[in-house]
Amino acid sequence: MPVDRALKKLGADLSLARRRCSLTQAMLAERLGTSVTTVRRMEEGCRGTALQYLERALQVFGELDKLGDLLDTAQDTIGLMLMDERVPVRVRKPRQGQGIL
Repeated sequence: MPVDRALKKLGADLSLARRRCSLTQAMLAERLGTSVTTVRRMEEGCRGTALQYLERALQVFGELDKLGDLLDTAQDTIGLMLMDERVPVRVRKPRQGQGIL
């Protein structure tokens, strides 16, 4: 399943970031305000980990701004393409009595 693969990759990336910063799982758990078990489950890519711990981990590693970019509508290529399909070919002046809303 794509979701499971994405969670596994996220967990592996989190583990690598932690080790690059020379942090033990216990040290990261303390910074996140959670248990070592939660950090271990995050690194394994287990479902059910609260989003707040991922947010805190991103903050610890200086990557919190990337969370805001996840569903940035300005970069939503599919949504923008669908909107572009609905753009009229011609725009006509509204008839009298049918003002612009």
